[in-house]
Amino acid sequence: MNWFIIPVVVIVGTVLVIWPFYLERSKPVIGPNERHGADGAFAQLSQGVTHYRWVGPTRGPVAIVVPGLMLPMVSMEAVAKGLGNLGYRVLMYDLYGRGLSDAPTGQQNRAFFLRQLSDLITYHQLEEDITLAGYSMGAGIVTAYASENTHQIKQIILIAPSCIKTRESRFSRFCTKVPLLGNWVHGMFAAARIKRTIPAQAQTKEIEDVSRAQRRELRRRGYLPAILSSRRGMLCEVQEAEHRQLGRQGIRAIVIWAGADPIVPLRAIGLMAEWNRKARHEVVENAGHSLPFTHGDALVKAMRNTMFD
Repeated sequence: MNWFIIPVVVIVGTVLVIWPFYLERSKPVIGPNERHGADGAFAQLSQGVTHYRWVGPTRGPVAIVVPGLMLPMVSMEAVAKGLGNLGYRVLMYDLYGRGLSDAPTGQQNRAFFLRQLSDLITYHQLEEDITLAGYSMGAGIVTAYASENTHQIKQIILIAPSCIKTRESRFSRFCTKVPLLGNWVHGMFAAARIKRTIPAQAQTKEIEDVSRAQRRELRRRGYLPAILSSRRGMLCEVQEAEHRQLGRQGIRAIVIWAGADPIVPLRAIGLMAEWNRKARHEVVENAGHSLPFTHGDALVKAMRNTMFD
């Protein structure tokens, strides 16, 4: 009996070990067929193809909008349109591993994301007086880039910014901190956890568009590994030095907070105010961490009020 059980256990164990990695490899990569007819255009940059789109007038100051950890650029439509209505030429793009951009392998750390943004700025021959707007992890990317390229940047707009103070679930902390086993746990269970956060019936078109996009993300190869790699890379930063530097350099910082954010707590305002006393703050009451597409109008109003106060 034991001689029968042992090989069965070995086979079952082996299947369990390789299952999440097999599922990931079985997903399709993004190719020309899926990109054909998509809104926007595609740039071949040094790390891969980046999907981008311009919004707003054809002339005017340039603003670049950077999305967050788990979402493509459609999640930032309200922000981009709001800036466009203020006269900005707005450049939106998908981070690597999200949307219709490539999903290159390797650690998604500060250097990785700043290289994509720098490549995109060079590709479009943008030089100075740039406004950068970033949401969640995108705000961390914006802060890092601005601190290293102050000569190019006019102002930054940070929405529910990461890399200051965040609350992570025990699941995310475990997957981030534990090598190998964390990869397996993330590959095995992250998709189901993300699916539970996607509403079955969206209350608005904006939420429905983002929900549809996120369901597509889960079917693409590279998406889940990109999230975990970003947690271990970019999201591990605490950007006190960068915010202090931007304050000293006189780079205008506008920070929009969500009043009911379970991920970026409002007490982070105190840290931010200590690091950069010149930063301007607005709070969108009753908004959660998804405020760019759940409270877009209120966010744009807060952004406009702070930019022109």
